[in-house]
Parts: sequence; structure tokens; C-alpha cells
Amino acid sequence: MAVTDGHNPLLGETTCGTLLQKLQQIWDEVGESDEERDKMLLEIEQECLDVYKKKVEQAAKSRAQLIEALSDAKIELASLLSALGEKSFVGMPEKTSGTIKEQLAAIAPALEQLWKQKEERVKEFSDVQSQIQKICGEIAGNLNVNETPAVDETDLSLKNLDEYHAQLQELQKEKSDRLQKVLELVNNVHDLCAVLGMDFFSTVTEVHPSLNDSTGVQSKSISNDTLARLAKTVLVLKEDKKQRLHKLQELATQLIDLWNLMDTSIEERKLFNHVTCNMSASVDEVTVPGALAMDLIEQAEVEVERLDQLKASRMKEIAFKKQAELEEIYVLVHIEIDPEAAREKIMALIDSGNVEPAELLANLDNQISIAKEEALSRKEILEKVEKWMSACEEESWLEDYNRDENRYNASRGAHLNLKRAEKARILVNKIPALVDTLVAKTRAWEEDRGMQFAYDGVPLLAMLDEYAMLRQEREEEKRRIRDQKKYHEQQNTEQETIFGSRPSPARPVGTKKVVGPRANGGANGTPSRRLSLNAHLNGSRSSTREGRSDSTNRPAAPVNYVAMSKEDAASHISGTDPVPASP
Repeated sequence: MAVTDGHNPLLGETTCGTLLQKLQQIWDEVGESDEERDKMLLEIEQECLDVYKKKVEQAAKSRAQLIEALSDAKIELASLLSALGEKSFVGMPEKTSGTIKEQLAAIAPALEQLWKQKEERVKEFSDVQSQIQKICGEIAGNLNVNETPAVDETDLSLKNLDEYHAQLQELQKEKSDRLQKVLELVNNVHDLCAVLGMDFFSTVTEVHPSLNDSTGVQSKSISNDTLARLAKTVLVLKEDKKQRLHKLQELATQLIDLWNLMDTSIEERKLFNHVTCNMSASVDEVTVPGALAMDLIEQAEVEVERLDQLKASRMKEIAFKKQAELEEIYVLVHIEIDPEAAREKIMALIDSGNVEPAELLANLDNQISIAKEEALSRKEILEKVEKWMSACEEESWLEDYNRDENRYNASRGAHLNLKRAEKARILVNKIPALVDTLVAKTRAWEEDRGMQFAYDGVPLLAMLDEYAMLRQEREEEKRRIRDQKKYHEQQNTEQETIFGSRPSPARPVGTKKVVGPRANGGANGTPSRRLSLNAHLNGSRSSTREGRSDSTNRPAAPVNYVAMSKEDAASHISGTDPVPASP
């Protein structure tokens, strides 16, 4: 228990005194005798002495090893100084006193520096002697000097090394300059031959057989004749590269112009990416192997000639394609144009030859751009026109539905018609607000553009005005019918008072009409969405009061524009039934 508490880090800092105190507490609790206590304390003291003795022996052994290492280091230091021919050096320790470790720490950097200096000195002697032999052989025209001289490591003095350096200095500089120039020129020839698609091996071996890649760098010729012939070869190849690039760029420009003119597909253009990729590159930027090969230039020339011959026959097709795109844009935004006249004009311009093909296509592209801008400006208004037309179609259907006497019968599809009628009434109630918004936006558009907003050739504001007028007339018609109904009801009430009963009004017998879940429209069930000056003229006139004919030439709105409620439909039926005569 005492040992466990003594080593438990949770008890805080532990000392011999605290442990002894803890031991005394345990003995007191146990009731240990004084003799046992003294015996155990003696054992503890003996164990402590044994630990101290062991540590002293280890320290003595470590001291002996350090003394031996210090002696070996001093001997090695003296040996290195002798081999390097120096009595002392800057890193030599000045103090030889202090502890053993301090002396070792002081002499260790000196030993490390001397070993490094010896290795560098040996390498310097070897390099100097080897370079002297090789450079002399190369300058003499002997490229097979491979012997390496032996270095005497017992004499590595600076005096001896300076003698070798004095002999090598001029030769080394000359050899380095010549070899660097040769390698640079050979690399230039290699790169130029690769770009031009020429055989590098045959080109460089014409200058000197030792310049091909199979020989080592040190084996290449560095004579004056070799350098002069290499420099001349590089100049010739650079001039050839410049001329080929200029020719290829001209062909690439012609290709792109022809492609744009004839609207060539991306797949066909990709076949000549290797030609057009260097269209704006400088001479130094063209480094891809084979980029300026003669067969590539010839291939581009053939393609330019082929496209040039094809240009005349494709011009009409391309121009008509762009005209069709322009017409499609106008149709989608309900702008009327004369496509036949435009195509005849294009045909006449191409046949006359008075206009450049590129200029004609650029003019068509400009028209397409203008048409797209026009379509974008009309988008919001056209969306509201579409909603208005859809609402008018539902309004027309709802009117037919309200006139159907059998609409509440339990026939097939009656519940679907009822749901549609509920939705249609909600939509019809929104028509006035939608028309007001459409009128405001159309007027704002016309004021901003200074032109009339036409829908398939018909002014939209005129259509909206016509619709508003017809809606007002229909409301008046409904009021007249309600007044007539009240009058008939009053007459019937008077007759009932006089005769005591109300006769049933005579009602004509006819076939039942069942309204199915359809949209009011043509024979195929799809209503015509196009509003024009004459599209609904007859329908507009038929909806005016008492068959009144409209002699004006203003555009017509969608017919059946007012939905009749159930009460209005009933009023209409009652108002048109014959009134029984008085007896």
C-alpha cells in the first residue's frame, strides 16, 4: 500500500520524507514493534547504498571511455594536419583545459572540418589531373582519352595543388566554352529538325560524325571547324522555319475564313487543329515536333484549294440557312415578315456577284442579332398575351358550358366539366386585371421603342381595345337580359294574382347537349392562338347586341370573351322563353 501511494501521480509531489512519514503512519496503524521498524529502516539504507555504488562504477567507466576518445581525437588531428601540410588552422581549439566532455566538444568540430577539407582536397587533385589530360587530348583531336591519374594522399598541400591549377586554368576555360557552345548548337539543330520534320541524325552528322546522340558529351568535337559549320547549319534551319511558319499561318487564316463563310462543322475543323493552333504563334513559340513539316503544309494547301472551289456552291445554302434561322426567330415572337422577298433578294445578290460572301453573311448575322434582341424585349409581353388567350379560351368554353341545360346531369365526364368550370370562373375573373397590365406594358414598350407593338401584323393595343369594347357591349347585353327577365317575372306575378296560378312557360323540345371535357376550338380540339385583323371578325360581330354589324376596320379580340354565371345563363333562358298569352 505504501509503495502504491508513493508512485501514484495523483498524490502530488513525492519525497523520501513524505514516504517515510507515510510508512510511520502505516506502522502505527498496524502496531509494528520498534525492533521491526529499525530492521526495516536499516534495509532501506542498505538498498540506497547499493544504488549509489552502482552509479559510481558506471560513472567511472564512462570517464575512462571519454579519456580514451579524447586521446584518439588528438592523434587523428595531428595526422590530418600533417597530410594537408598545415601546422594549424582557423578551427583549431585554443584551450586544452576543462572537463573531458568540454575538451571533446572543442576538438570535434576541428576534426570534422579537417576530414571534410581532406576529402575536398583529394577530389580537387583528381579533377585537376583528369581534366588536364582530357582537354589536352581533345584539343589535339584525340577524343579517346579516358585514363584517370592516381592521387597521392600523403601530400595534399595547397602548394602542390596550386601547381596543377596553374597548368589547368587556361585549358579548362577554353574547353568549357567550346563544349558548351557545341552542345547548344547541337540542341538547336535537334529542335529545329524536329519542328521541320527533318532527319536530325543525317543533318548533324554532315557537320561532324561525333555530334550525333550516340556519342558521349565529352567525345564531341570542339574544334573551330566544327563550331563554324554548326553555327551555319542553325542559321539555315531557322530561316527555313520562319518561311514555313509564315506560309502555314497564311493557310490557317484562309482556312478559318472559309470555315466561317461556309459554316463548317466543328468536327471538320478539328481535322486541321494542328494547322490552326499556330496561327498567332511566333517563331520561337512553335516547338511541337512535326508542326512545320512539308507534308502538313501541302495538306493545308490542298484543303484550302478544295474549300475555295466549294465556296461558290455552298454560299446559297449557307445564306438560306441563316435566313431560315432569322425567320424562325420572328415566327416565335409573332412578328410578320416577307420571307419570299428576303430570299429573292439574297438570291439576286449572290447571282450578281456585287457583294462579298463574308459581307453578306455578316449582314445576316447582324440581322439575327437584332432579331434576338427584339425577341428578348417582347418576351414578357408575349407571355402575358399567351395567358390572356388561354383565359379567353376558357371564357369561351365556360359560356358554352353555362348554356348547356344538362350540365348538372349525372352523365359521364360531368364532374370533370364542373371542376373545369370552377377553375375557369376564377381565371375569367382575372382577365380585366391581366388586360390592364398588358395594356400598360405594351404602351411602355411602344414609348420606349418609338414603334407599334404588333402581334402577327395586328397592333396589340388595337386588339386589346376591341376586346374591352366587346366585353362592355356584352355586359350591356347581360343587363338587358336581366331587365327583360324581371319584366317577365312581374308579368307572370300579375297573371298569377288574377287567375290564381302561374302557368308553366312553354319550352321547346330539343336534343340534349352534353358538354365534354374539351377546349373550345377547331375540329381537332386545339384552339387557334393567332390573333389577326380578320381571324375573329365574324365572331366579334356576332357577339354584339341584336346582331349589330360592326363596320369599323379595327382588329378583333378573341370571341366568347365573357363567361356567363349560372344565374346569367338561367336569366338568358327565361328571357328567351315565350310568354303565355292572357286568356
